[in-house]
Amino acid sequence: MRYWLMKTEPTTFSVEDLAAAPRRTTGWDGVRNYQARNMLRDQMKRGDEAFLYYSSTEVPGIVATMRVVREGYPDPTAFDRKDHHYDPDSRRDDPRWFMIDVQLKRRLKRVIPLSELRAHAGRELRGMALLRPGNRLSVTPVSEQEWQFILALE
Repeated sequence: MRYWLMKTEPTTFSVEDLAAAPRRTTGWDGVRNYQARNMLRDQMKRGDEAFLYYSSTEVPGIVATMRVVREGYPDPTAFDRKDHHYDPDSRRDDPRWFMIDVQLKRRLKRVIPLSELRAHAGRELRGMALLRPGNRLSVTPVSEQEWQFILALE
């Protein structure tokens, strides 16, 4: 099993939206970065776990844990002309963009803010991709040690 961190903006998709979805499960679509796409398509496997992370908010941070329940498959929003994730260069017979399905595992007891994670960047979380300068990926790997440490902050 592997661990991940997946970013969203709470005004676009929130933990409440995930909790309200049937079986607390939804597709994670709209990823339009090749490196993140490759992780969704090639590396994320059923049973992997991920942190749900709020970005572009007053207090960015980790709010929940999720489980991958369906491995990478073509993202249909890329083919939908009415969707803002539409990509005219993506073809059904050779899809460019992929998605996974995730299920809410649980909300954290509290938001673990980015500022608190950064306070541990020199020690316990020194290799964490989220904390690297210039990292803007919406999907990043998390080591098992980082995962356990962050959960212990709760």
